[in-house]
Amino acid sequence: MKDLIEYIAKSLVDHPDEVEVHESGSGSRIRLELKVHADDMGRVIGKSGRVANAVRTLLRVAAEREGKQVTLDVLEP
Repeated sequence: MKDLIEYIAKSLVDHPDEVEVHESGSGSRIRLELKVHADDMGRVIGKSGRVANAVRTLLRVAAEREGKQVTLDVLEP
């Protein structure tokens, strides 16, 4: 799932080399933290958070297929 978030984020931003995804947690609960360049925050979050919510939905579906629960946090640079 970490790879999925990296792929989506790198496709959205202007600075793909500065995309970082950190995974924490164990068992069936996983927490992912996404960090991008300051100029790309608007692209990742989107208007009224629509892009971020869409990414979270895709992540939730992928996690359910594996029997896990995943949360995604977009961190400010």
